[in-house]
Formats: sequence, C-alpha cells, structure tokens
Amino acid sequence: MSEERFGEFVVVRRDGGEDAGHVAELVLDRPKAMNAVSTEMARSIAGACAALGADRDVRVVVLTSTHERAFCVGADLKERNSFTDADLLRQRPLARAAYTGVLELPVPTIAAVHGFALGGGFELALSCDLIVADRTAVVGLPEVSVGVIPGGGGTQLLPRRVGAARAAELIFSARRLQAAEARELGLVDALVEEGRDREEALSLAARIGAHSPVGLRAAKRALRLGHGLDLRAGLEVEDAAWRSVAFSGDRAEGVAAFNEKRKPQWPGE
Repeated sequence: MSEERFGEFVVVRRDGGEDAGHVAELVLDRPKAMNAVSTEMARSIAGACAALGADRDVRVVVLTSTHERAFCVGADLKERNSFTDADLLRQRPLARAAYTGVLELPVPTIAAVHGFALGGGFELALSCDLIVADRTAVVGLPEVSVGVIPGGGGTQLLPRRVGAARAAELIFSARRLQAAEARELGLVDALVEEGRDREEALSLAARIGAHSPVGLRAAKRALRLGHGLDLRAGLEVEDAAWRSVAFSGDRAEGVAAFNEKRKPQWPGE
C-alpha cells in the first residue's frame, strides 16, 4: 500500500495488488471536523484529482472517509462564519475546483458513503459515477436552510439522478434522508451492511479496474458527454468514443485474449 498526502486533509492510497493496483483511493481525512470542506481542504481535493486524472495507471477512483460517523458534512461553516463577502468570493473558485475535480475525473469513480453526507459532502458523492452507501448513511442537500443553494453541482446532478420534481422537493425541503429511503429513491446505487461501504466500493472498483483502461475512459466520456443530448446527437458522441477505441491496442488485445481464452494484458493505449 502506498500513500501520497495532498495537504493536511487529503490522502491518495494505492494498493499493490494486480487488479487493485489500478484502483486509487481518494481519502477525505479531516476527522476533527467530520471532513467539513475548508478552503485548504478544497485546494487539496482539487490537487489530488488533477494528479489522479493525469495518471494513466489509474483505472478507477474510490472516494472514502476516515471519520467513523461521517463521509463529509459539507462546507466548513465555522470558517465561513469569519468570512467577509470578499473572502467568500475569493474562495468560490477553489470550492468549485474541488467539486469539478471529482466530477471531471476521466475514469470511473465510486463514492463509499457512511454516516452524514450532507450539502457539499453529498455533492462530492453525486460527482462520482456510483455511490455505495452503508445503512448508517444520512444524505441530503440542506443549503436553503442556511440561506444558500447547493453550489457544488447539486442542483444539476441530483435531478439527473432522480428527476426534476423529486430533486426540487428534496432541495426545497432541505430534508435529510436515511439510507433505505435514499436507496429507494435512487440517491445512492447500492446499500450494504453497516461498516462495509469502503470494502464493497473497493471490491467493485477492483472488478471494474480489471477491464480495458482505454475502454473505461471512452465509455465514461460517452456517458457524460451524451447525457441530456437528443438521441441522434448522443449516438454521434458514442460513435466518436467508439472510433477512439476501435483501433487501439486494448481492442486488439481484448479480442485476442477472448479467442485465446486467457486474461487480457491491457497495453492501455
């Protein structure tokens, strides 16, 4: 297991296993504040995502937390209480960079959620492709209750998961959802036993990471760029992604391995 720290509050871990070695764990590590996202922590998340996005060995990223009772409780309101308007305006690009850093990772991403995932904390999870939650999870976007709106992608990402009317109800009411209801409504994708969110997310990531890195990146690109387009335009996005992989070394190796009944050795190009 290797670790690289980005500032005081963010760690990137890499396992040495064959398939797990292509999985990177992006760890939120500010336990004294339940991973509240301060200016420094936002800067670190963005820096870690930039490094992960540039690492061609990474095929999957799992977002986890070191706090026993929280994934992330959102923005650091204690810090913001001391801000002037000018301070808040200066912080905004740094905060956005953290959320868009996760959202724009070019590989599949999985959030492992337990305990509180509220406000910006839930937006970090929503920025991932998949969310695995344990039965202690409590999620929600309560920003209107403190005079703001979800500003880390929540107003755009939540309706893409659950539809416009459901997202409106959840955002306007600022209510928190327990794990079972969150799973029922589609706010999370998998519900696992207490304490198993990280383990299950890493296991899923290892299975995903066994596949073609070229294929995974192209599939994610097609999914993200095609979402919201009309069918004809979406199929053009898909065709462009197909062309980017059809003549790749990974495609040649995948077909050869299938016919030779062996495990592929992906060249990653």
